[in-house]
Amino acid sequence: MSDQSSPETHQPAKGLEWNGQVPVSQRFDDPYYSLENGHAETQHVFLSGNDLPNRFKPDFHIAELGFGTGLNLLAALSAWRASHQSGVLHFTSFEAFPLPPEDMITAQSAFEELSGIGQELAGFWRVGAREISLPDLRFTLVVGDARDTLPAWTGQADAWFLDGFSPAKNPELWGDDLMKAVYDHTAPTGTAATYTAAGHVRRALTDAGFDVERIKGFGRKRHMTTARKADT
Repeated sequence: MSDQSSPETHQPAKGLEWNGQVPVSQRFDDPYYSLENGHAETQHVFLSGNDLPNRFKPDFHIAELGFGTGLNLLAALSAWRASHQSGVLHFTSFEAFPLPPEDMITAQSAFEELSGIGQELAGFWRVGAREISLPDLRFTLVVGDARDTLPAWTGQADAWFLDGFSPAKNPELWGDDLMKAVYDHTAPTGTAATYTAAGHVRRALTDAGFDVERIKGFGRKRHMTTARKADT
């Protein structure tokens, strides 16, 4: 698993280009993560935004809209292991357009601090795995339009990573009905976080039933959004 490719050594996916080591979707004209520091963005927005690792407990369940390069999974598993939490981390991600394995592995290889986990999971990606079972991880990739697949999901998440492309370019992942489905599949006192502070996204989360807060964003982004479900 040490033969990780670079953007120069394999053919990129159709509709994918590279800005340095950052993959950019031509379909949505948007990078898969921050051009500044993708891992730091994930830590600020999705981990801290959901008060993680403080809220970790055995069988904690993270769900995600937009799997992308898998960076958020690697960062979450790294934080889980660093917290010495017992039990298993459950991670379910909904993705309509999965990246080819070598492009995903190439993107992940940019983060040296996550390279151990990246190499551990690379073999699964290469065989097209949609489920991964490790002693401390149960991962499921749900492929398809989240507007169809999420309402049919039987799980409930303790924390949501809302990580679709920009709402202006990928409105399908930010609509009122989908935010209501997120709420319906959130455990009591569960949370959600996203890098966007777009007004219509915050309104959709509020209308779905979340208590919503706009807080300081990552890097050049002034604000981001967090949400919490009241104990019912």
